[in-house]
Amino acid sequence: MQHSSASLAALLTVFKAKETYSKLHQGLQRSSVQNLCRQVLHYQYQHQNQYEPVTSTCDAFINHRGVDTKRTVAGLLYDHLTRLHVHPFLDSKNLKPGDKLFQEIDSSIRNCKLGIAILSPRYSESYWCLHELSLLLEMNKKVIPIFWDVKPSELRVKDNGSYSAYDLRRFNWALEEAKYTVGFTFDSAKGDWSQFLKDISDAVMKILAEQKEGKEQNICYRVK
Repeated sequence: MQHSSASLAALLTVFKAKETYSKLHQGLQRSSVQNLCRQVLHYQYQHQNQYEPVTSTCDAFINHRGVDTKRTVAGLLYDHLTRLHVHPFLDSKNLKPGDKLFQEIDSSIRNCKLGIAILSPRYSESYWCLHELSLLLEMNKKVIPIFWDVKPSELRVKDNGSYSAYDLRRFNWALEEAKYTVGFTFDSAKGDWSQFLKDISDAVMKILAEQKEGKEQNICYRVK
C-alpha cells in the first residue's frame, strides 16, 4: 500500500512537471518567435550566396518609413531624382510581384552608391528601417539623413522585446551615426517643398559626381 502511494505521488510529480514545462515552453515560443525570425533574417543577410544574381546597381537607396513618407516625400523624391536621370531605389517602385523581398533589398543596398535616410516620427519603430540604415553604414555607404517632421533628439530605438541584444547594439549605433551626420531638416506643414527637393537632389548629384571623379582618378593611377 505504501509502495502504491509512493508510485502515485511520483507519477503526480512527473505529470505536474510535464504540465509546467509545457506551459513554459508555449510561453517561450510565443515571446521568442519574433526574435527568432529576426535572427533568421539577419543570418540570411550575412550569409547570402555570393554567386547568386544581384540586383542592378542603383544610385541612391531611399530608406524610409512607408506609413509616414511613402505617399509624400519618398515618392516625390524618387520621381524628382528619376527626372534628373538618377537611378533611385524605392521598394514600392522597384520591387515586382515574385521578387524575394530580403534578397532584393539586401542586394540593392550592397550595390547602391549612397543612401538617403528619411527619418520620420515613426521611423525608429520599424525593424526594417533600422536594419536598412545599419546595413548602409556597415557597407560604408555615404548616407544623407533627412529629419522629416522630427528632431534628432526625438529619435530613439523603440524595443518591444523582440530585438536581440545584437540587433539593439547595431540599431542604436546606426541611429546615433545618422543623428550626428550633416543632413536636412524639414517641416512638412511650413517648409518650401520645391526648394527642399532641389536641395536634396543637388546634394545627391554632388556626391555622385565626386564618386565618379574619384573612380576615374583611381583608373588613371592604375594605368600609370
